[in-house]
Amino acid sequence: MTLKVLLPFEVFLLETGVTRVVAETHAGSFGLLPQRLDCVAALVPGILTYASEADGEVFVAVDEGVLVKAGPEVLVSVRRAVVGADLDHLRVLVERQFLEVDALERDARRTMARLESGLLQHFAALHHE
Repeated sequence: MTLKVLLPFEVFLLETGVTRVVAETHAGSFGLLPQRLDCVAALVPGILTYASEADGEVFVAVDEGVLVKAGPEVLVSVRRAVVGADLDHLRVLVERQFLEVDALERDARRTMARLESGLLQHFAALHHE
């Protein structure tokens, strides 16, 4: 199979010769083998595991997204992803990258709320004049 992991602005991973894929959904984990029927699944944040002839077992931490299997192609579209050779290393990367992004998003939302509040106050002041 061919596995392609897509992020909003780039192709994160393109792997050929994939022999199996294990992903996590709201209903639990499920596996894909080359002969499995085509399917679509909504992914939850977790670990996507795949095995390839060249690299063996590889772990990819993914954010929520969608997995589509069509023939020999497995397409995974997620907001964020991090790849690691072992789970300990992957945990450190996830903590570093995902938590930093969450903090930045929280700061951006807080700033947007302040801007909106200021804009509403100026409109209210204009209305009273």
